[in-house]
Amino acid sequence: MATLNQLRRDHANMARLLHILLLRHNTLEQGERPDFHLIREVVDYILDYMDGFIMPLERLYTEHLLAREPEAEALSHRLAEDYQALRERLNELSETIDMILLDAVVPMERFIDDLKTYLDAHLAYLHAEREQLFPFLREHLTDAQQEALLDMLPDGAQENLSRLREDYPELYAEFKAAPSPFS
Repeated sequence: MATLNQLRRDHANMARLLHILLLRHNTLEQGERPDFHLIREVVDYILDYMDGFIMPLERLYTEHLLAREPEAEALSHRLAEDYQALRERLNELSETIDMILLDAVVPMERFIDDLKTYLDAHLAYLHAEREQLFPFLREHLTDAQQEALLDMLPDGAQENLSRLREDYPELYAEFKAAPSPFS
């Protein structure tokens, strides 16, 4: 059963995906055209993962912690706001990618800036969770409580990685080769 250690592995996996997007961003900055279909796949994967696993998990942790530890409220509120802003950035990025794939005229400088803003925000969010939320959870939840909360969730993380491997073999190969900065 997964615990906080599984969440750390999920963070490392997300960082790998963000690394893939960062490589595409670098390609764009060099004036070259990256594979926008691959970018679309990464963004779709992240959106699915956020909706199917991260949001329910954070909701469970937040509800559980707020009931037991009132000091969790400020951290929970700030992370929820950051997450919402991150989700909105990703949705906007997704819409822009759709326009690019439909051959609409999109200023590449704007897309490059939007992609970098999203990447910076997502990496900052991962850092905040790793440095603030995870220690708080480790302090206030036993392993059994972590497992009980995770038992309430669908097997989103592992299912998503399996889907990534099956549906996007090129992306999965790049994902496996990407550095894992948090593990």
